[in-house]
Amino acid sequence: MLTCKEFLGELSDFLDERTHQEIRTKLERHLAECPNCWVICDTTRKTINFYQGMKECSIPEDVHSRLMAAVERKMRSEGQV
Repeated sequence: MLTCKEFLGELSDFLDERTHQEIRTKLERHLAECPNCWVICDTTRKTINFYQGMKECSIPEDVHSRLMAAVERKMRSEGQV
């Protein structure tokens, strides 16, 4: 039986239907037995479907610049840059 951690590691491929049938069967079995993973999978699937239906929009350049500056400051403070 899969652990929840193993299930979550395969969730993206599972939702994209890129898993081998043997693994998919194990994942489906885990979903049937684990209500927590079922909720995570269902919520993720619904979120993906919601956002796929949205029209792409751009943000104003000043907002983009401020956002990128904030990300860079955060990364520097965490030693990632």
